[in-house]
Amino acid sequence: MMMMGSRMSIDVDADGGSAIGSKVRMQGSMIGIPLSLEEVITERRAPYKKVWETIGTPKLQAMAHYRMGFEISPEGDSSLLRVLIDYSLPSTAPGSWLGRLLGGVDALWCINRMADDAVRHFNVSIKSSKHII
Repeated sequence: MMMMGSRMSIDVDADGGSAIGSKVRMQGSMIGIPLSLEEVITERRAPYKKVWETIGTPKLQAMAHYRMGFEISPEGDSSLLRVLIDYSLPSTAPGSWLGRLLGGVDALWCINRMADDAVRHFNVSIKSSKHII
């Protein structure tokens, strides 16, 4: 729903987007509008932490540059997953007004997607869930 039926092709470097300095490129379109971005991995301590951010000039609609990541830490007999996103809004129209309208929704979608992916990856159940923005 969030991608409105669009697809993004993903191209990773020789490190597969897994090492510090590794790059990931994505491109596609949403409702006919071309989208593209390049990310670099800035922190990695598998499987506990990974942080990445955009480089260059991303071509997105509701966000400009962003920094995303997650950290998993032990907490008693379970684990705590923290997901982060820090983003800037596009500076020119129509992205500037789309960002104000949809940037927060897009960020929350990204956070939920990363949390859901972690649950699927580790094949675990969730005892509780908190969203702190």
